Amino acid sequence: MYRSHVLVCGGTGCTSSGSQQIMETLKAEIEKNGLSEEVSVVQTGCHGLCALGPIMIIYPDATFYALVKVEDIPEIVSEHLLKGRVVTRLLYKETVTPSGIKSLEDTDFYKKQHRIALRNCGVINPEVIEEYIGTGGYQALGKVLTEMTPDEVIQTILDSGLRGRGGAGFPTGLKWRLAKGNDADQKYVCCNADEGDPGAFMDRSVLEGDPHAVLEAMAIAGYAIGASQGYIYVRAEYPIAVQRLQIAIKQAREMELLGNNIFGTDFSFDIDLRLGAGAFVCGEETALMTSIEGKRGEPRPRPPFPAQKGLFGKPSILNNVETLANIPQIILNGPEWFASMGTEKSKGTKVFALGGKIHNTGLVEIPMGTTLREVIEEIGGGIPGGKKFKAAQTGGPSGGCIPAEHFDIPIDYDNLISIGSMMGSGGLIVLDEDDCMVDIAKFFLEFTVEESCGKCTPCRIGTRRMLEILTKITKGQATMEDLDKLEELCYYVKNNSLCGLGQTAPNPVLSTIRYFRDEYEAHIKEKRCPAGVCKALLSYVIDRDKCRGCTLCAKTCPAGAIIGTVKNPHIIDTDKCIKCGACMEKCHFGAIYKK
Repeated sequence: MYRSHVLVCGGTGCTSSGSQQIMETLKAEIEKNGLSEEVSVVQTGCHGLCALGPIMIIYPDATFYALVKVEDIPEIVSEHLLKGRVVTRLLYKETVTPSGIKSLEDTDFYKKQHRIALRNCGVINPEVIEEYIGTGGYQALGKVLTEMTPDEVIQTILDSGLRGRGGAGFPTGLKWRLAKGNDADQKYVCCNADEGDPGAFMDRSVLEGDPHAVLEAMAIAGYAIGASQGYIYVRAEYPIAVQRLQIAIKQAREMELLGNNIFGTDFSFDIDLRLGAGAFVCGEETALMTSIEGKRGEPRPRPPFPAQKGLFGKPSILNNVETLANIPQIILNGPEWFASMGTEKSKGTKVFALGGKIHNTGLVEIPMGTTLREVIEEIGGGIPGGKKFKAAQTGGPSGGCIPAEHFDIPIDYDNLISIGSMMGSGGLIVLDEDDCMVDIAKFFLEFTVEESCGKCTPCRIGTRRMLEILTKITKGQATMEDLDKLEELCYYVKNNSLCGLGQTAPNPVLSTIRYFRDEYEAHIKEKRCPAGVCKALLSYVIDRDKCRGCTLCAKTCPAGAIIGTVKNPHIIDTDKCIKCGACMEKCHFGAIYKK
């Protein structure tokens, strides 16, 4: 029996910051101090607070250490683990109060969260199946196989109100019921782990921190619709997730939780992995299934829908990782429990990846209906540098921008669609006053153009023409007629593209035109970028009254564009200036500004 357990984050974010080396050093120091029989080291998945990684939590007192470095390990072992003295300088500052150390659940980042999909992430070792079983894992599968009929399972999911967390928000139980209603000699359950949105890492974190939850859910889905085979389509750029899935599948097979006659019943179900090459279009369900079949990942016309004719021409269902991670808990706790959270039409919780101009970048899981203000100002810790909130971009390239006027909007499927955005898979990028909304729209459209599969003309050509007009606007070369043409193109692409990815590609453009039209007009009419982002429309100027002639700016300029002598005001040769901003960053007197 160990007296202390040291949990170290082994997710991608912390791993990139050296958590593996921290674990190795920690184990060596523990052995060196003769604590091997008393202290265990547990590799976990993501704790959520990615901005503070590598993260280490020591139980039973739940001491939360943040931004841990390898050189901190000897002190942690000798002081905390050996002598019982907390290393206060490494504590997560939000847990420190004048009266002592408060629990993580009482911090602003965690107290409004409700973790269902992420319940085991940062808690268990994802590579040890016994730890998953110890938290109630595979009990839901045992329950459905021994106590419930397939129709009862489907009805439970329907009653819970669970909708797909991959973007469209289609009712999960309805999708399962449609697939069950189609007779076939073989059916398939597919998991979409091809998370391609910029700034999104929700599914990756679930796979890295709790892979067995997805396997269990897929087996439950297989029983519900009458399928015996499942496929997880995961992008090859997720090596940690792939490795842990491989380990989890092997362990589940060894314990006969996958394979033939599961739990001694006549139900058999197995799961295989298929690695994606990173094509964004393979996040679309028919393109994903086409790729699993070994063909070029392109969408298929619908109908027929996958529930009728999907993978290998057989009835199939496709759910994303987060959707599936909710299934075992719904079975165990009941549909009423899940439906009690969220809003009338959006039940349960949603995981978001917070990024951009925000203090607490990372993963959060909140009840549907939580306001955007709560997410950004309370959970996210607000915007750094005292800057003003300008917009939040949700849904990635398929989503839109939520402006400050909707800062108090409750986040759910219908509310976001009503204001021109969408939930998407859960990326949430925060923008401040220094961001140009025209440039943001251009960024996402560049991504869409690059990732278009090219199968249908509206998406292949239409998005490229849209990008050309946006580029003209950011260079100050467009007219108001171009802006009208851009809007017209947006609606054409939206209404005529073959798949959902093409149909939603105009959303970032349409939402920014809707809420930030004045910025578009400033670019076009005044040849000015209000945020000072679009290089073609800005210039750097030296305030002669503030310049002290220190020459630091001239020494910094890579283009030799700054002219002046010591102790005399300098000037910038705009013909030579490459607009890199290095001079402004180096000036100690605030004499250089953008115009």
